[in-house]
Amino acid sequence: MSFSLIGKSIGESATLKLNETFAILKAKGEPVIHLGGGEPKSKAPMEAITSTAAFLDGAEVRYTPSDGTREMKQAVIRYMEQNYGRHFDPENIIVSNGAKQSLMVAMQAILDPQDEILYPSPYWVSYSEMARLIGALGISFRPEDGSFIPRMSDIEQHVSSRTKAIIINSPNNPTGVQYPAELIKQIVAFTEQKGIYLIMDDIYHRLLFDGKKAVNVYEFSKKTEENSKIIVINGISKTYAMTGFRIGWAVANKKLVNIMTNIQSHQTAGPSALLQKAATGALNGNQSSVEILNATLENNRNVLCKYLDTLSGVHYTKPDGAFYVFADFSNYNKDSKKLAAFLLDKVKVLVMPGIEFGLEGHLRLSFCGSVKDIKGGMERIKWAIDPNAANELYIGDRKLVRDWL
Repeated sequence: MSFSLIGKSIGESATLKLNETFAILKAKGEPVIHLGGGEPKSKAPMEAITSTAAFLDGAEVRYTPSDGTREMKQAVIRYMEQNYGRHFDPENIIVSNGAKQSLMVAMQAILDPQDEILYPSPYWVSYSEMARLIGALGISFRPEDGSFIPRMSDIEQHVSSRTKAIIINSPNNPTGVQYPAELIKQIVAFTEQKGIYLIMDDIYHRLLFDGKKAVNVYEFSKKTEENSKIIVINGISKTYAMTGFRIGWAVANKKLVNIMTNIQSHQTAGPSALLQKAATGALNGNQSSVEILNATLENNRNVLCKYLDTLSGVHYTKPDGAFYVFADFSNYNKDSKKLAAFLLDKVKVLVMPGIEFGLEGHLRLSFCGSVKDIKGGMERIKWAIDPNAANELYIGDRKLVRDWL
């Protein structure tokens, strides 16, 4: 059989594969704990459910416009006014089958083969593969000071004549750090000076802790909406715990949105009418579920960090938001895939290897599950790698004996 070069070069999503592994093991009755996921466990907002149910009662679920329904766009317009202080027209918005598709069609609309798109490392696993699907080059860079927050000098030295765009994801997946407002201001000025697109992956922008506020990219732009090369990506998956509903959107200048719409019309046509109703209900409804989720995640973060503090040799940066800690376990094993496989094999805990995010020696630990899972998972990890832990561990009725330390 023959396959395309691009097809052969693309690997599966490591994060989705981990979810699949968890589901398989759970179905087999294994006492597995998932600390690698990116899926809040709270229920979808009631307004999302009631809007969906009411729409289904009409038994009229039809095609929608390729760029989303008018009602859904109006909800996004309202969302942008409330959270970014900017008014946009419906023609500035494209609604997609998840924020991932919005990002993909944006990249397809602005990148040619061999063009470059930059993003700080560590980075979300799909950025590099999305670029590869287009034949473009994803260029990651690590801050020279070893932190998770780049400086402008880190960015500038990686910009070339082929650089078309920079992606900023803040709060960041996998680190949870929020980039400072001053850095965003500098990036906006730099990209506007160079004529480079700035893609703001804001999927976690309302999930912030310790009283922190989201940084509004538009505050620093000197361009009008139609001259701007800022693209803001967002969706309902994280903030509203609606991962399975698959509705996201992009906000950009009208010419770009028109091109993105043309691309999407041939890919998938319009997003589901039913799921847009759910998303509209969430965006327009009571926002208390977001506040509750934030408070839950902040508490979960604190629980996880307390456990990490008991592991000598593990280093981490306390996350500002999202729901991940990206911890350095290299003192235990520099090969993050081997360490993740070891933890799954020995104590049935699923974690994400740092190499999948472009940085070896680290593990991404998620705290979007229950406190019970966080405590149980971290106790198992500590038992597996800490020589000072007790030699025996019970998982349910099963007694494990550690014979590798």
